Amino acid sequence: MLRRMVIEVPFVVFAVALPIVGLGERVEVAGLSLSVEGLWAGWNILAKATLGVVASVLLAATTEPRMLLLGAQRLRVPPLLVQIAMFMLRYMDVVLDEMRRMRVARESRGFVARDVRHIPVVARSAGALFIRSYERGSGCIWRC
Repeated sequence: MLRRMVIEVPFVVFAVALPIVGLGERVEVAGLSLSVEGLWAGWNILAKATLGVVASVLLAATTEPRMLLLGAQRLRVPPLLVQIAMFMLRYMDVVLDEMRRMRVARESRGFVARDVRHIPVVARSAGALFIRSYERGSGCIWRC
């Protein structure tokens, strides 16, 4: 759970910085001069972001994706958005399969990413994966 909550780190950093850089009335806390408005704003951001991330992580961990989409339909999310999400969910398996094949091809040629020098090879692979995915997606739009 904590590993998945790492996405909240930028919000936490921003919320901690607000009292320090905020303007208005100041208060001394542990030898630091902090903005009262910044403290309230930081608290609001931190509380809302944490509750939102925890709820999202719990929902994603306990509900299968298909049920999430059915729930979105029942909540009357616009049908076009639900359909796009359904296509994305189906297409994700295709992209993951392609990524797995590319990894096997790299490793069969003796490539193992060990340090920073190998980042360009991995970046080229990511670019090729994007292009293949885009071509498959755009080709389906015109043929389907």
